[in-house]
Amino acid sequence: MNKLKKIMGIAWMLIAPLVIYFLVTGAIHNISATGTKDINKPVPWLIIITIFTPIAIGLFIFGWYALKGEYDHLTESSGDTTDY
Repeated sequence: MNKLKKIMGIAWMLIAPLVIYFLVTGAIHNISATGTKDINKPVPWLIIITIFTPIAIGLFIFGWYALKGEYDHLTESSGDTTDY
């Protein structure tokens, strides 16, 4: 199971920048001054990119911790925790 967590950590770390890349390229491709639909306006794209960028960064951080093995031992009770 720990090996699967590390593999998925790599996957999350690869997916996070891809999401941002596809959002930005989709915005560049769809924003048009002559367009009449909402997808052609820059404001919705800025809102979408602004919301999903921190989510993608969090996904990358989650993948980094999974790759480092921070989730290898999950606590079963509150007595298993340690204060640092």
